[in-house]
Amino acid sequence: MEIGSLVNLQVEMFLLLVSGAVMRKLGILPPAAKDMLTDLVLYLILPCNIVNSFRREFSLQVLKDFLTIIAVAVAIQIVCYLLSKVLYNREETGRKKVFQYCTMASNAGFLGNPIAEGIFGAEGLALASIYLIPQRVVMWSAGLACFTDSKSKKEVFIQVATHPCIIAVYIGMVLMIGQIPLPDALGTTIKDLGSCMMPLSMLLIGTIFADNSLKGMVSFPVIRFTLIRLGLIPALTLLGCRLCRLDPLITGVSVLLAGMPAASTTAILSNKYGGDVAFATKCVVFSTLMTLITVPLWCLVL
Repeated sequence: MEIGSLVNLQVEMFLLLVSGAVMRKLGILPPAAKDMLTDLVLYLILPCNIVNSFRREFSLQVLKDFLTIIAVAVAIQIVCYLLSKVLYNREETGRKKVFQYCTMASNAGFLGNPIAEGIFGAEGLALASIYLIPQRVVMWSAGLACFTDSKSKKEVFIQVATHPCIIAVYIGMVLMIGQIPLPDALGTTIKDLGSCMMPLSMLLIGTIFADNSLKGMVSFPVIRFTLIRLGLIPALTLLGCRLCRLDPLITGVSVLLAGMPAASTTAILSNKYGGDVAFATKCVVFSTLMTLITVPLWCLVL
């Protein structure tokens, strides 16, 4: 991606984020707007976006790319799990739960998908959707176990298999492999709804920013975590992809999604299961804000 196009994308995302924050501060978006926008994006906009990304020609090369990025994603999750187990043993319990969870679980779904699409197009979005499958498995198993007793394998399977975004992947794969055309009206509706992904995602993140003060947010523990989440993990991903001589598109998507900020669910789970809620919110907000700097830097490296 040309540097000018990347700058335009980042400015657009920032302006959308500011718009969401301003609307929340002015009361145009009420406190309940976060939950409403989250459900709208998760259950309608993002699934349509994913399904539309699979409406393309299918080939053995596409299948090979999907299997490759699944393998990369699994390897990244293993590395993240190991890092979460060795880096935070000296932290007090509440913060340790937060650190461990958001090292394994990033906000790649809400933030990574629109970035992958904006930088790499529909092909990049399709790869990103596949990449996220192992992370969703970890989020609802080892990730959730950071806060509470792990669910049974059956519960984890049901949680992941019925996730709206995973169902969208099923539908998209069937359409792509079977080369099944959709009626014009249905195809256009899915495409138009999917195109709302970036604006609504950034508006949602903007409302989260608006409800949290930046005062006291910058501290050594938060900065250290952000460097791990946005620096170390994508650096290890880039090194592994280069050593394996993977396709530049697969490498680019993997590195960018590996360098996404802490998952927004971190604060929710902290509140429910006795984590440090205030600290979790700081990690989510600060790491998200820093992607405005780190994403362009990683794109320059790629």
